Amino acid sequence: MKKALFLDRDGVINIERNYVHSSKNFEFVHGIFQFCSQFQKRGYLIFVITNQAGIDRGYYTQEDFLKLTDWMISEFRSNGVSIEKVYHCPHHPEFSGECECRKPNPGMILMAQSEFNLDLKNSILIGDNQSDIQAGKRAGISYNYLIGEFSMDAFPWDEII
Repeated sequence: MKKALFLDRDGVINIERNYVHSSKNFEFVHGIFQFCSQFQKRGYLIFVITNQAGIDRGYYTQEDFLKLTDWMISEFRSNGVSIEKVYHCPHHPEFSGECECRKPNPGMILMAQSEFNLDLKNSILIGDNQSDIQAGKRAGISYNYLIGEFSMDAFPWDEII
């Protein structure tokens, strides 16, 4: 079984701006590439789990999201970091009803676990909302960290890996 680093997207990977759906509005959090590199060097597989209710709300399309995701993965790759997979929930309960994938539900994490044979007890989740942390706990992730928008350089990663 493999250990994983789960990252929320908006507010962890990029600066939170409402409904970011193009590269021109996407600004990486300072230090995110170096941060992820440290985990990758220690054998963690890196996943992104992100609620994307803007799709259900009609603010942008699934294709817009996928195009931005491909660009984001390419930027990580250019900085020596491999993102195994990006899981997203396009739903919003007011528009499409409840689902298992929208955080705080653990659906995206459990999909990754099943697909990649992950050891969630020895995995880490980093989010910027309580719903991220709840999803991690519900999935059985032992190490769940809530952060605000700050440089990843300030995150005490060496204390947790």
